[in-house]
Amino acid sequence: MTPSAPGPALRVDALSFRYPGAGFGVRVESLALAPGEQVLLTGGSGSGKSTILHLIAGLIEPDAGHIFVNSTEINRLRAGARDHFRGRHIGMIFQTFNLLQGFSAVENVLVALMFSDLPRAQHRPRALELLASLGVERANAPIDQLSVGQQQRVAVARAVACSPALVLADEPTASLDPQNAEEAMTVIQQSCRACNAALLCVSHDPSLVSRFERRMTMPQLATTSAAIGGVLSSTSGGGAA
Repeated sequence: MTPSAPGPALRVDALSFRYPGAGFGVRVESLALAPGEQVLLTGGSGSGKSTILHLIAGLIEPDAGHIFVNSTEINRLRAGARDHFRGRHIGMIFQTFNLLQGFSAVENVLVALMFSDLPRAQHRPRALELLASLGVERANAPIDQLSVGQQQRVAVARAVACSPALVLADEPTASLDPQNAEEAMTVIQQSCRACNAALLCVSHDPSLVSRFERRMTMPQLATTSAAIGGVLSSTSGGGAA
């Protein structure tokens, strides 16, 4: 008997969300990423890209629709279970890194590994091995003593530490100069391939387009709406979120 093909790493169906009182909303009819697939979503600032990532990660609640990550409907999980699921199955890379200040590079990765299935005795060896593979030379140095490029590599290590099904990257090169941005995207994409994680990267950086075989724009993916004079008007890629 032929084994069944694995399900998508991410599936979104009929998703809609509107910020209370703000008038801005977003709707995604469908989106799917296969395991290991890498997709770039482009759009201007305020077009709703980050809102979509936050919905997929379960950081904000949709008004309607379904979000499946690794075959689990994340938006149906209770808060505590959702946090644990996110920590184990979703890696996140932020524009400003969101690393824990006052902690070392390896300690930042160890925090992520609290959600892993690895025995605790293997956490530190795993963190050190991962940091070394990504070129982080001072694993025990405080984060604020590392260069911006090295901090980005720590952020990537933290995102893939638990071998997630899905990595979400929100403007990952926006804070970097062109050389560091190029190196950072190489590290992100290679790290996702190494653990077969799907990657959804959102950016308004045109230099990233050639790095992705599958690309889409916000108007292609989503319908957004903004309040104009008290009346909701549907637009493509507009609004502020």
